[in-house]
Amino acid sequence: MTTPTLDQRIARTIRQDVQSTAGYAIQPSAGMVKLDAMENPFALPPALQRALGERLSRVAINRYPLGKGELASALAQHFEVPSGCKVIVGNGSDELIDLLSVACNVPGATVLAPLPGFVLYEMSARLRGLNFVGVPLTASFELDEAALLAAIERHRPALTYIAYPNNPTGNLFDERSVEKVVAAVGAQEGLVVFDEAYQPFSSRTWMQRMAAHPHVLVMRTLSKFGLAGVRLGYLAGAAALIEQVDKVSPPYNVSSLNAEAALFALEHAEVFAEQASILRAERARLLRELADVHGVTVFPSEANMVLVRVPDSKRAFDGMKARRVLVKHIAGLHPLLANCLRLTVGTPQENTLMIQALKESL
Repeated sequence: MTTPTLDQRIARTIRQDVQSTAGYAIQPSAGMVKLDAMENPFALPPALQRALGERLSRVAINRYPLGKGELASALAQHFEVPSGCKVIVGNGSDELIDLLSVACNVPGATVLAPLPGFVLYEMSARLRGLNFVGVPLTASFELDEAALLAAIERHRPALTYIAYPNNPTGNLFDERSVEKVVAAVGAQEGLVVFDEAYQPFSSRTWMQRMAAHPHVLVMRTLSKFGLAGVRLGYLAGAAALIEQVDKVSPPYNVSSLNAEAALFALEHAEVFAEQASILRAERARLLRELADVHGVTVFPSEANMVLVRVPDSKRAFDGMKARRVLVKHIAGLHPLLANCLRLTVGTPQENTLMIQALKESL
């Protein structure tokens, strides 16, 4: 008998859609000014680094984690989750998206989201066997209200994602259109998930408003808060609904070290608030200065990123990379993003280098 090759085993045992899917790409960044992933560029002050290290040294890492409930309560209190609502935590919002796909995977279920948007909405839906419907934004990256409402009527989605602000475009959608989408999904007995990953930089939130809309969930991450390495996300919504989603959550999905680091960060929230304030001011500076660069079109942003369109995005990306400044080349993600780069807002010094590198690379 001929022994099957590894390729034959993969072809037989791995799903065809998995084989044909590209993995999530992470760019090498060693030695670069890293402005490609919407991270908070500021480290903890040395005194807090020492305090955190001492605190984590006392965590009982020989035991399974038991701190999810304490952390969920602390998050609910700090971020003013409304009465009657509840919070669950996950290993980043990525895991929470997947938990929603698992929990809502009733026969024939559909996930709907505007495009371009966060790629994991579609990736999670398809890998979990749900239908995915993407509705293109307008040329100015606003919701196409008529197309969205028609898609909701036709597909009756179990889950509709509204990134608030949107990734990768950085903008907040027109609120009248958002409200119509929320009402339409509610009438079809579906759920709306507001992905507020960039809440520290945004002027609007649905956190308090969701109390009046029991079919609305709000999902956030502490990555943009300043804890990207901790991998901690949380989902808030009506208590009865959150309890159902929590049933598919692994019992120990958030490590003791991650939970303790998040609790520590909440106790020192003023440090992260000051960092967010600096980044909002730097975002305003980038929007202002880039608007004056010939050949660059700058789009509005309420996140810690700025979307720009240039005459030749590959040339600009390669030129910036050659100058040791790493941004995200997103032109291939969607036709609406032709010749677009996504620039993370960094420290004042990093932003100066980024502006100069972009100018020299056009």
